[in-house]
Amino acid sequence: MLNLGHKKLHVYQLALNLVTEVYKLTNRFPTEERFGLVSQLRRAAISVCSNIAEGAARKTAAERRRFYEISRSSGVEIDTQFEIALLLNYINCDHINDLRNYLESLFRMLSKMIENTK
Repeated sequence: MLNLGHKKLHVYQLALNLVTEVYKLTNRFPTEERFGLVSQLRRAAISVCSNIAEGAARKTAAERRRFYEISRSSGVEIDTQFEIALLLNYINCDHINDLRNYLESLFRMLSKMIENTK
């Protein structure tokens, strides 16, 4: 594995925790959702990490900002999809406390990174 700067970023470490939490929670979903909501949620969680890493590797501020925006948008996507999972009773509110904390922190951090990348 490469020793790159983005791996030292707190936001990246938090995004890795989010991936772990999403995988853990989606294991509770019905098997018929494996290719639907489960797949979509897992891809979005991976997108958060991947776009932070890719943005950090970009040369221009505009490129970095765009990847951070994509990462933040993937976080919003996860939030929406877990709202749906709650409505469908795949999980309950008690299950998502850690997820909620990760998403709120990530959204705040990424918003600040976007604002500061000009």
